[in-house]
Amino acid sequence: MTRPVPPPRALEAGIHRDLRPADSYGAYLALDEILAAQRPRSGHHDELLFIIQHQTAELWFKLVIHELQAACRHLLAGDAGPCEKNLARVKMVQRQLFEQWGVLETLTPPEYLRFRHVLGQASGFQSRQYRQVEFLLGNRNRDLLAVFGGDAEAEIILRDTIEAPSLYDCAIRFLAARGHPVPAALLDRDVSQAHEFSDELVNIFVAVYRDPERYWTEYALAERLVDVEDSFQLWRFRHLKTVERIIGHAAGTGGSSGVRFLRQALDYSFFPEIYAVRTEFFRHNGECPA
Repeated sequence: MTRPVPPPRALEAGIHRDLRPADSYGAYLALDEILAAQRPRSGHHDELLFIIQHQTAELWFKLVIHELQAACRHLLAGDAGPCEKNLARVKMVQRQLFEQWGVLETLTPPEYLRFRHVLGQASGFQSRQYRQVEFLLGNRNRDLLAVFGGDAEAEIILRDTIEAPSLYDCAIRFLAARGHPVPAALLDRDVSQAHEFSDELVNIFVAVYRDPERYWTEYALAERLVDVEDSFQLWRFRHLKTVERIIGHAAGTGGSSGVRFLRQALDYSFFPEIYAVRTEFFRHNGECPA
């Protein structure tokens, strides 16, 4: 028996019509500008995918920066609650960034070669926002500022970021404000330099993990930091595998060694002492270390 086709749904009486341009959905989101920002240079079908992939990643990076900066402010103010919400949101954004590599992986080597030449020396290595995320998380390397020597605005933003406390610096100061015996050297250090591993900080985190009921705020914060690092490393690895799938072990457009360069980044940890806690627990045959 054939099911009857329902009539077209009537437009509800309460839906607004004849909006002034300034009140419209498109105006609020600046869609005219956003949708006009994809300007392929080759005319090849697959170049649009490549552009949108990287533009959407930059939009997500903008939100990650927004949330990480807010998290730092909350920690310095001694308020871990809103910070945990910021970091939970960062983790969900990172999931989006991870999954969208699957879209780019539909690009095959011959398809990429048809428009790769129009990129010139353009490379994700030159992403100011990606570098700012790294700096905010604590991967501080002043040498990388040289990559942005021709971009005064990017250079100022990145210099300001690297000279301010990282997320980890803020977390360590939060621990000190909560009464934990954080060494003065960690609190007074030059934050523009890379963090140096501290056994004393490991001991603090061991105490937190040994008694989560007493130190629930610190315990939950540490786990949110682990969430962010794990998600970031998964994104890095998926980036590496996507690059390897498309260009193999060829050099990147920006002059890097490509996959080899990306693989080196997997060894860097933003929050090494929190991961060292795991080792400490299992050195004691599964018992909580004293």
